[in-house]
Amino acid sequence: MEPSYNNQMSEFLLLGLSEEPELQSFLFGLFLSMYLVTVLGNLLIIQATISDSHLHTPMYFFLSNLSFADICFVSTTVPKMLINIQTQSRVITYAGCITQMCVFVLLGGLDSLLLTVMAYDRFVAICHPLHYMVTMSPRLCGLLVLASWIMSALNSLLQSLIVLWLSFCTDLEIPHFFCELNQVTHLACSDTFLNDMVMYLSAVLLGGICLVGILYSYFKIISSIHAISSAQGKYKAFSTCASHLSVVSLFYGTLLGVYLSSAATHNSQSSAAALVMYTVVTPMLNPFIYSLRNKDIKRALGRFLRRKTIKGTIFLGLKKCP
Repeated sequence: MEPSYNNQMSEFLLLGLSEEPELQSFLFGLFLSMYLVTVLGNLLIIQATISDSHLHTPMYFFLSNLSFADICFVSTTVPKMLINIQTQSRVITYAGCITQMCVFVLLGGLDSLLLTVMAYDRFVAICHPLHYMVTMSPRLCGLLVLASWIMSALNSLLQSLIVLWLSFCTDLEIPHFFCELNQVTHLACSDTFLNDMVMYLSAVLLGGICLVGILYSYFKIISSIHAISSAQGKYKAFSTCASHLSVVSLFYGTLLGVYLSSAATHNSQSSAAALVMYTVVTPMLNPFIYSLRNKDIKRALGRFLRRKTIKGTIFLGLKKCP
């Protein structure tokens, strides 16, 4: 089998969320606002965990990596959509489409793996608290994050490479606002059996193993919390993983909605709405969930913002001095 070199001349059309001209300004403003909120919120989480020594723990190390992945995740799709709306062009080059698809698959898998690692961290903290600092050593934490990146990159590389072997016809319209793997694959003229098998195996192995790992961790966590005698102790133990549990529910809930909507209906608008929830809304809400439900993050953000305010006041005062 030889790759189809005519793909180098191909261009895809991203149909976006709506073809109505009067909605384009509204969509541009809405997604620009959501993008800025997502980037700013996740940057604040990263800055808080770096600047506050109280947050130099494994849990917040993983959280800062998740925030970084979310910034990259939303930056993979939204800026291109905003450019297309502004320029009134729906074209994306073949190389650009494959690159966007590859990075999207990488970061989506990375999010899933990082959430699994964070579930393991909460499992060790609650079920084996006396051995927590020994078990979750800086070396192990670094290796877990590195392994997550490597596994996600290998999965993304494999899925992208087999797409390169496909040949495409003239009808290259993608009914979404970015190059989604399943949509791009099924635009091909050639046989996509191998691509479908790899996609399904990846979903079962990567997604399934991550979900099983998270469920097992929380099964053990709930069992340990149930064994605690005092109500205050149970609440304190559960509060340490409430934010993570909320993010996991949001991530897998929206991801399940994407696949159910695409499998149950051929309505592109319904599928695109589910993708917006998964690709844009979830990364935007994650910082709010962690900052609103986590006292340590709220205190760290408060200290960080106060320091910035004080520095700004001193700077302005010095400028006014003759």
